[in-house]
Amino acid sequence: MKAAFLAMTAAGLAAAAPVQAQTATVYRDANFSGPAVAVNGANPNMQLNFQITSIRVGSGRWELCPEPNFRGRCLTVTSSDGNLRRSFGWPGPLHSMRVAGGGGWGGGAIGGQRLKGMASEFFPAPRRGNSRVLACPNGNATSACAAETADRFCVDAGWRGSARQLMETENRRVYLADVLCVQTGY
Repeated sequence: MKAAFLAMTAAGLAAAAPVQAQTATVYRDANFSGPAVAVNGANPNMQLNFQITSIRVGSGRWELCPEPNFRGRCLTVTSSDGNLRRSFGWPGPLHSMRVAGGGGWGGGAIGGQRLKGMASEFFPAPRRGNSRVLACPNGNATSACAAETADRFCVDAGWRGSARQLMETENRRVYLADVLCVQTGY
């Protein structure tokens, strides 16, 4: 058993792609102006003396959090944005920031509450922007349609697909619920 594990681990390491440095710069003012701070890794306590309004993403997906230690209602961005407040409703304070595998909130961004592990991420009430994700955008809520929507949601969040999902009715609208995004085995 131990030999099989070691062989699988060695094969996984041999197939791993080289790691590229991921970079982003946050700015106090809109349109990438004013005081700025460049970031190239996780920073659990930014200690900025200003609120941020824009971000220039050099590479990677970045999780911006309004509280230290990657807590609070975090936002995941994948591209530069000249006005985070207008685009995502970002409140301004940035206390921690790190490279993200997915998750977040904001216009077009994947989000809502989540629990992320090494091989999966659980979204009890998936969101895009500030809205819950409809189980079936065409309005005809079926389990097959919800499964396709959950797969798209997970792929957009940086995962390979959805292993599980449910539907939840709220105010006569049917939303995705309890979505489990995974890398393999879905």
